[in-house]
Amino acid sequence: MGYKILLDLLVEFGDSEENPIPVAIETSRGLLVAVLRTGKRQVFATNPMAAARYRDRHSVSRKKSDPGDALVLANILRTDMHAHRPLPNDSDLGRAVAVLARAQQDSLWNRQQLSNQLRSLLREYYPAALAAIDPWRNGLCRPEARELLKAAPTPTRAAKLTRTQLEAALKRAGRKRGTAEAERLRDVFRADYAHQPPLVEDALGKQMLALLVQLEAACTAADDLAEAVEEVFPQHPDAEIILSFPGLGVQLGARVLAEIGDDKTRFADARGLKAYAGASPITRASGKKSRITRRWVKNDRLNHAGYLGPSPPSPLRPAPTPTTDAAEMTTATGTPRPSATSSTACSASSTTASSTTLCSKRTRPSRLPSPQPLDTLSA
Repeated sequence: MGYKILLDLLVEFGDSEENPIPVAIETSRGLLVAVLRTGKRQVFATNPMAAARYRDRHSVSRKKSDPGDALVLANILRTDMHAHRPLPNDSDLGRAVAVLARAQQDSLWNRQQLSNQLRSLLREYYPAALAAIDPWRNGLCRPEARELLKAAPTPTRAAKLTRTQLEAALKRAGRKRGTAEAERLRDVFRADYAHQPPLVEDALGKQMLALLVQLEAACTAADDLAEAVEEVFPQHPDAEIILSFPGLGVQLGARVLAEIGDDKTRFADARGLKAYAGASPITRASGKKSRITRRWVKNDRLNHAGYLGPSPPSPLRPAPTPTTDAAEMTTATGTPRPSATSSTACSASSTTASSTTLCSKRTRPSRLPSPQPLDTLSA
C-alpha cells in the first residue's frame, strides 16, 4: 500500500512512463528499490557517507531528520546528477545469479566460521578428534568428521568405540571401504591424552553437539546453494565468456558476473572496472609529497574473486594452473567435482585484485601469499 502511495505521489509531480522522475536513495536493494526500478526510471544509490557530506554543505550543526535527508538527496540529483551513476540495468537472470552467488559465498563464510568455532572448542577438551580428522581435506566440514563426533562427543566415549562401530560411522558418511581408516581412528582415539573432569567433559560434549548441528546445517546450505548456482549460471549468455578465463569455474565465474553485472554500459572503460575491483592503486598528492597506496574502497566480493581466480604472472607468484576455481574442486562433503573451465587463453587482469600495497619509491612491494582453497579461508 505504501509503495502505491509513493508512485501516485510521483505521478502528481509529473512522473510518466516516457519521462520518469529519477530517485536517489541510500540503498541498492530491497522491495522499495525493486518497485522504483520498474520501467525506465533511474535510481541512484547514494552512499550514506556521501549524503552526510552533502548535508554538511547546508548546516554545520549536524542536525538530522528524515525530511532533511530527503531534501539533501533531492538536491544531489538537482545539482550533481552527472557525478553519480544510476543502478545498472541488469537483466532479471543476471540479478538471479547475483542473489545465488552472493548467498553461496555467504554460506561458505558462515560454514568456515562455525568450523573454526568447533575446532576451538575441541581444542579445549578433545584433541584426539582433531588428530583423527587432520589427514582429511576440509577437516570438520567432512561428513565423516561429523558422524564421528555424533557417535563419540567426548574422548572417553571415543576410546570405547570398536572397529565395527567406527566402520559403521564411516559407512553412514558415505565411505564404502573404511577398514584401514577405522583401524587408524581407533588407535588415535585410544592414545594417551589429557582429560577434563568427567562432569566438565560431558558438558563440553553437549555444547559441541549443539554447535555440530549448526555446522551440519551450514554445510548442507552451502552444497544446496552451490548446486543452484551450477544450474542457473550456465543459462546466462555471458557464462561462456566468463568461463573461458583461466582459473574461473562456475562458482567464481558466477561471483564475477554477480558483481560486474551484464549491463554493458555500466563501465566506461577498463580503468573503471579495475578501480571497482580494487586492482587500481590510489595516488594521494599534496604539494611536493606524493604517495601511492592500495584502494580501500572497492567491491570486496569482486576483489576476493580476483584473488582466488585469475592472476597475471609475476616474479613473486607464478601464474595459476588453468583448471577450476577452489570453490568447485570439492564440495563440503569432500566429493570432487568435474571442472567446467575452458582453457582458452584470455586476459583476466581487469578483474584481478592485487593485495600488494604500493608505497613510495623507496619501498618494495611485500611478497604476495599463495592462493589458498576457499574452504580454508576464514571469514
